[in-house]
Amino acid sequence: MYSIKQVAAMLGIPTVTLRAWENRYSAVTPERTESGYRMYTEENVADLRWLKEQVELHQTNISEAVRMLKVNKLNPPEAVPTPIMAPVPTMEEAYARMADQIYDSLYNFQGERANGLIDFGFTMYGYDSMFYHVLVPILVRVGDAWEQGRASVAQEHFMTQLISQRFYQFFHLFPIYPHLPKVLALCPEGEHHQVGLLLFSLFMRKNGAEVLYLGANTPEEGIFPIIREQKIKLVCLSITSPGLLERCDQLVERIMNEFPHIRFVLGGKGYERAEHARYPQWIMPESSADWQSWMEREYLSERSPGARFGQANN
Repeated sequence: MYSIKQVAAMLGIPTVTLRAWENRYSAVTPERTESGYRMYTEENVADLRWLKEQVELHQTNISEAVRMLKVNKLNPPEAVPTPIMAPVPTMEEAYARMADQIYDSLYNFQGERANGLIDFGFTMYGYDSMFYHVLVPILVRVGDAWEQGRASVAQEHFMTQLISQRFYQFFHLFPIYPHLPKVLALCPEGEHHQVGLLLFSLFMRKNGAEVLYLGANTPEEGIFPIIREQKIKLVCLSITSPGLLERCDQLVERIMNEFPHIRFVLGGKGYERAEHARYPQWIMPESSADWQSWMEREYLSERSPGARFGQANN
């Protein structure tokens, strides 16, 4: 007998997906302990593995896969042709296939189909995996296609806006902790790429910070009233072009002159490639895998000369 966490680890299926398949489609019926915890038999695990193969390898809708499973169980094995199974793809291959399908749908302005695929991906792979391994690569791909002339401005806007909306919806799933500093996230005027900013804003929301997300190409004149009225403590700026570095540094300086207690997080390839940055202490690591340790070191440590994330400024 296996717990739901053990089954999820064995099969690579998120626990939220296992529960959804059980509650919505009656895929399997695990036994229950006296405390109500699910316990899966070997047969349950085998059934779930078969369902996953149908969904991932043959692009079968989960409801249809469950129907096929029940037909197989009601009929003798010899009466039901056994499908020829291709090798199980790696998770990277599964993510790439999902990304291709969503990209093609968006490229052809098929918004409903794209949203359906994204919903299915959330159920199948979980939110984190979908964002980091599927949706973010799509946004990068969209930007490259636009720059290289393979996607029109209309296509780029449509694709970017739809995926960005899914990011915004995800923000509301996390609780906000009032003791954490309120964050303002933006790309300065002239910067139209916001993938890194979206990712970092999502990271901050997962850590419990309230984030006011202004997005790409934000005019400077609208920033100062927001900082003042919303009592912003931390400003996140992202640029992809090194050519915007000087403009961004000047914006940081003007904000500091007006609000001396404000602290910053600076990111994007524009800062990562900067050889002589004016504010190196606030530049985020390139890899998102290093963000948590960096934030704890730079903004939680009492030894930090900069701001302390999670600690109110006096």
